[in-house]
Amino acid sequence: MNANVLNEYDDVLVPADVQKILHIGRNTVYKLLTDGTIRSIRIAGKYRIPKKYLADFMYPDTGLTKNNEE
Repeated sequence: MNANVLNEYDDVLVPADVQKILHIGRNTVYKLLTDGTIRSIRIAGKYRIPKKYLADFMYPDTGLTKNNEE
């Protein structure tokens, strides 16, 4: 999977975006969000996923998105 696939999306994603990017089902997306496998933020009870969090999930060993903010 190419990192450029994320370029066409906003900086903050919704679960439907994650579903399209990863080619997985809705229930799987929510399971990954609920158990923290994909980090997310909840705003007014709705999941929001910063693109960085999805990139961390997609490319865990590359260090492409690592920084000192955490």
